Amino acid sequence: MNTVDSISIKTLLFYINVFNAQSFSVVARKEGVSASKVSRIIKQLEDSLGQQLFYRNTRAVIPTEAGRVFMIYAQSITESMDAAKKELQDRTLEPGGLLRINAPVFFGQRHIAPWLPELSAQYPKLQLDLTLTDDFIDPHHDATDVIFRIGTLNDSAFHARIFGEQTYHLAAAPEYINKHGKPQTPADLIHHKGLVYKGSSGPNRWLFKTKNEDWISCLAPALLMSNNAESLLVSALKGMGIVLFPDWLIGDHLKDGTLVKLLPNYNTAVKTTPQHIAAIYPNTRHVSLNVRTLIDYFAKVYGNPLYWQLH
Repeated sequence: MNTVDSISIKTLLFYINVFNAQSFSVVARKEGVSASKVSRIIKQLEDSLGQQLFYRNTRAVIPTEAGRVFMIYAQSITESMDAAKKELQDRTLEPGGLLRINAPVFFGQRHIAPWLPELSAQYPKLQLDLTLTDDFIDPHHDATDVIFRIGTLNDSAFHARIFGEQTYHLAAAPEYINKHGKPQTPADLIHHKGLVYKGSSGPNRWLFKTKNEDWISCLAPALLMSNNAESLLVSALKGMGIVLFPDWLIGDHLKDGTLVKLLPNYNTAVKTTPQHIAAIYPNTRHVSLNVRTLIDYFAKVYGNPLYWQLH
């Protein structure tokens, strides 16, 4: 006895074709079977569902209301099966073709571009297109496959692979500290010289807190403001003033002593919400092999904890 559980994908495909053609004979010719066999398949489907799906007459096969409702589910099931087949087929294939990557300028220069030669050596059929910009990019409208983004993730229209959280450090060069000393509390910054990043929304805030306190804002008077982080970093390394920068930008300098961490007993930030480092891509039903390969590659490269973090 037929049951709903026994309906096959092949039966659903026959049903969809009949629904679209409104003819048993047209589908029969297309599939290379008899019209009576097509009619029998549809009749068995109706019996399984306990619903009449088509009105039949000599000129056409017209869907009933139940037939129209069932069409939505039949299409969904067959599309899901197609996606599953593609997913499994992709796993046996080699990544290749154009892969478009977008990332913030300085993060991309330091932590994406240096790793692309190894990626290319592993997957020589990939053609890489790297665009570095600090402007907001919407992958639904811009020609981009993967966007590396630093910030608070709250857009459900995107999938995201979070690599880790961005951590900030207050720092200055030994030359600056020898001349001006170290601040002991955030309030002491009023007596120091700040090198402040200024983005499109204005100068960064410098935020501080200890474990049980709320964030407080204390900014050293800005001796230099710039929308170019590299310029501020170069100035800090030459002893001009204090910077508040993320670990991925100044981690190496803190490790080799060319910059010294200040106020080590305080957490520091420029925003009160966590800032994630992530790869995002459109929320599609089927993620391409190229996108999966790129994201998995950088997840392995960056590691856990992230390789630039201070331990």
